Amino acid sequence: MHKIPESVLVVVHTADLDVLLIERADKPGYWQSVTGSKDTLDEPLIETARRELFEETGIVADGKAIALRDWQLSNIYEIYPVWRHRYAPGVTHNTEHVFSACVPRDVPVILSPREHTHYVWLPYLEAADRCFSPSNAEAVLQLPRHVP
Repeated sequence: MHKIPESVLVVVHTADLDVLLIERADKPGYWQSVTGSKDTLDEPLIETARRELFEETGIVADGKAIALRDWQLSNIYEIYPVWRHRYAPGVTHNTEHVFSACVPRDVPVILSPREHTHYVWLPYLEAADRCFSPSNAEAVLQLPRHVP
């Protein structure tokens, strides 16, 4: 089964703009926000974001205490060659849809050990500098514009 080249990026942050970054298990030193592809073509993007947030961090976006915010922003980027084998032959680009989730600073973070090994909270400018993905870094830099 090939991955669908449509994904979400969820910038998890506190009210004072500290950002949660997680380190990839398969690439030590690669820090990122929550990301993940749609499971099915008809899976709504908000559900992809909700599912990935929970799978990767244990954080539940219940729509009350923690709500997902759809930025109505999409990025198209070239899939890194190291991960292209996960997609159908000939697929070279992915469309990423950006969301955010404002969480309490003391929210428990429970990583999926097969996906991520460590997490860190950083002020948003420092977090942007640590992101390995340019689209992730840009989303983190845009965070102040998307916080009500």
